Amino acid sequence: MRKIYLIHTFYFFVIFCFFSCEQASEKKNTEWRYYGGDSGGSRYSELKQINTSNVNLLKLAWEYDTGELVDSIRPITNQCQPIVVNGVLYGTTARQKLFAVDAATGEKKWEFDPYAQSENKPRLHSIRGVVYWEKGKDKRILYGVGPNLLAVNADNGTLISDFGEQGQVDLHNGLGDIQTLGYDVNEFSIRSTSPGVIFKDLIIMGSSVSEGGDALPGYIRAYNVITGELAWVFHTIPLPGEEGYDTWAPDSYKKLGGANCWAGMVVDQKRGRVFLGTGSPSVDFYGGPRPGQNLFANCVISLNAKTGKRIWHFQTVHHDLWDKDLPCPPNLITVTHKGKKVDAVAQATKDGYVFIFNRDTGEPLFPVVETQVPVEPALPGEKLWSTQPIPSLPKPFASRLVTENDLTNRTPEAHEYVLKRFIDSDKGNPYMPPSEKGTLVYGFGGGAEWGGAAVDPNGIFYVNGNNMLWWLQMRKADDEKGMISGKNLFNQHCTACHSVSTKREKNGAYPNLGDLSKRMKEGEVLKILESGKNRMPSFQHLKTVDRKAIVDFLFNKEITKNDVLDVHKVAKVETKSGQDFPYKPPYLNNGNTQFLDPDGYPAVSPPWGTLNAIDMNSGEYLWQVPFGEFPELMKKGLVVTGTENHGGPIVTAGGLLFIAATYDEKLRAIDIKTGKTVWEYKLPAGGFSTPITYMKNGIQYIVISAGGARYGLKGGSKFLAFAIPKQS
Repeated sequence: MRKIYLIHTFYFFVIFCFFSCEQASEKKNTEWRYYGGDSGGSRYSELKQINTSNVNLLKLAWEYDTGELVDSIRPITNQCQPIVVNGVLYGTTARQKLFAVDAATGEKKWEFDPYAQSENKPRLHSIRGVVYWEKGKDKRILYGVGPNLLAVNADNGTLISDFGEQGQVDLHNGLGDIQTLGYDVNEFSIRSTSPGVIFKDLIIMGSSVSEGGDALPGYIRAYNVITGELAWVFHTIPLPGEEGYDTWAPDSYKKLGGANCWAGMVVDQKRGRVFLGTGSPSVDFYGGPRPGQNLFANCVISLNAKTGKRIWHFQTVHHDLWDKDLPCPPNLITVTHKGKKVDAVAQATKDGYVFIFNRDTGEPLFPVVETQVPVEPALPGEKLWSTQPIPSLPKPFASRLVTENDLTNRTPEAHEYVLKRFIDSDKGNPYMPPSEKGTLVYGFGGGAEWGGAAVDPNGIFYVNGNNMLWWLQMRKADDEKGMISGKNLFNQHCTACHSVSTKREKNGAYPNLGDLSKRMKEGEVLKILESGKNRMPSFQHLKTVDRKAIVDFLFNKEITKNDVLDVHKVAKVETKSGQDFPYKPPYLNNGNTQFLDPDGYPAVSPPWGTLNAIDMNSGEYLWQVPFGEFPELMKKGLVVTGTENHGGPIVTAGGLLFIAATYDEKLRAIDIKTGKTVWEYKLPAGGFSTPITYMKNGIQYIVISAGGARYGLKGGSKFLAFAIPKQS
């Protein structure tokens, strides 16, 4: 009897453990705990209640209105991908409030306003997600607001006062002091647009910094989640004695910045490694003071998540002169390579390349060829790197170079217009050096962008891409003997993103400011310079008189040399004696200017946006389809052209890919076997964000932020949830 009893007890124990594990696994698989779905950023869900056979039944289930569509002239876009933990959805509003709602109904539980009881003025910028951490009853949401990392109680929405200084950690911490750098980092802009990542009791952070001469260094930092104390720092611009220091001019860490991870990271929790991609060094488009490869800018990097020690790196662009930031988090993926299962990491780029590496060693799974590129004619003082790494597979999913045959034939007038600039510009090799003549290049806004890619357990890589051509022209910086006018201040601080051309040109996500006086008031612009907005940082590090001088220039009230003695009108912003920072480049660019036809459509033939499925086991494409449409062109009989798109995909076990991102403001469900759209919904405003999926109370939901306010389109203030009605 005792033997039988023990056998029964054993079987009961096994069954109990099985069901306990199943329940834990089910909970894990029905939530969306991380930015990107899981710690590896797969953007994949095992849920399949919504599938190819019933997706046509999908209906709006609930909506949550943030109530923040108050600026109808220039609304702020909301790019937040929310998370869902324990049945609660956490997200942010366009004005940086944090909220929690019931994931089944959208009913608000609480809202936290970071500026409600703060003396700090708003420094508005995009927030693409938040971080959840818990230990026992201690449950926290961490997210970046301006230059600070905040920790908020996940149960009631209050600041956790013993984290950092009254619930906040200054993101300037860990960037260096005056003794090391020769300048005070606290005087310059930093923020976090993409959320950090969690490894045990650490939160690992990247940052967004200026792309001009006042760019702070983009060091990777880890902070203790409980106390906010700095745990480790990885120097993306090496200090003396560190590996990579000799790939720069001596003391570059004192003079230049950038090489930052602004797009987000992923963590292999089992291996204890964090994977990330870095951006270009400052300044964009001119690298005279930084001869060399410039490690660890433009690199995929594997770090020990506990210590910050570099394990391996791979540089995707040497000595970047084309703003080739790695624009999205890498994806942890498992593939079959040479007959064996390999844990890998894949990184999409603005050039439309996908690099894939062995996760342990950093070795490329497909050959990467160092290819000769042009080094002349270069701007004076510039020294280009003679080769660039080109992966053999997969082939790029976005256009790389433009020929005359690629120009638009939408109308004879459009073709004639773009042909003239084509003839008058440098073109050809994608790595043509920037010039005063002007260069036609792809890739400033992707290829891939911050929306990133999704991967499934079969090793398939899903990514949306842009085929937008840009016109880059360099010019000499003005020299007014140390007296800095509004024009010179604009050139120094603003032209990395904006132009002031009166021609019919578009700067993509960056508005052309040539007609600013027709759209905004001086006070509104001053407020934005002080507080920041969307991707534009705060310029509080400039004196008030400097910001006023920039506004005077934009509103055609430029200061003349007759005003030179009036120190209240003209600001002396020379670099302080003995300092090399901020750097003042001898050449400036014309702002990020898209090459469009006279009617505002791309200067090249379609497709202008694509959606792609790539088998990373073989490096071959399963399908590539145009992504998005212009309704007015469809009415004229044009085929689907694709549109510029910003925001990313998710993929599910139900055989579906969900994505919005396009100019036409639609959320789509795509059959992952064919690339065909099987369901679509016209959102109240564009979904320039990435959706999520989860299950609560037995119902699978798809949720997306419809924030709009991109490409000149209307703004929105809602999060929308879709589900299949119970009766269906």
